[in-house]
Amino acid sequence: MKEKEVILTVAGLKKLEEELEHLKSVRRREIAERIKQAIGFGDISENSEYEDAKNEQAFIEGRILSLEKMLRNAKIIDDEEIDTEVVSIGSTVLLKDLEYGSRLKYTIVGSMEADPEANKISNESPVGKSILGMPKGTVVTVSVPAGVLKYEIIDILKEGS
Repeated sequence: MKEKEVILTVAGLKKLEEELEHLKSVRRREIAERIKQAIGFGDISENSEYEDAKNEQAFIEGRILSLEKMLRNAKIIDDEEIDTEVVSIGSTVLLKDLEYGSRLKYTIVGSMEADPEANKISNESPVGKSILGMPKGTVVTVSVPAGVLKYEIIDILKEGS
């Protein structure tokens, strides 16, 4: 079975690589020390410190495996590949809400990098799906749980512009 491709921007790749390095070099050591201390408390069969540390160790090892798999299957979107004629992954898009007149600025990223609080929306989100591949000036209708939204694509920039 083919593993799912993970679409990342250069910044997203760097962030995942940094997290992986931190988990391997810092967190693994911290957990090993916690386990060592917990064993020092005596009988591990009824030692909640030991049990907690082992659970955290399992979580961290799982995250490491997950990150390694993502990085193995990463497709990097290079800034040079970002098209400013149509919306693509890595594009920063200026939208106008046609109902309220407000302007919104989103960067379209792969699902692994999505962070709505930082205005990074996934290419798989309702807004992301509806604007992907569309040129400037296009009016899109987006079905969301709260109803239907209409946006006009005002501008398409390279990420971070």
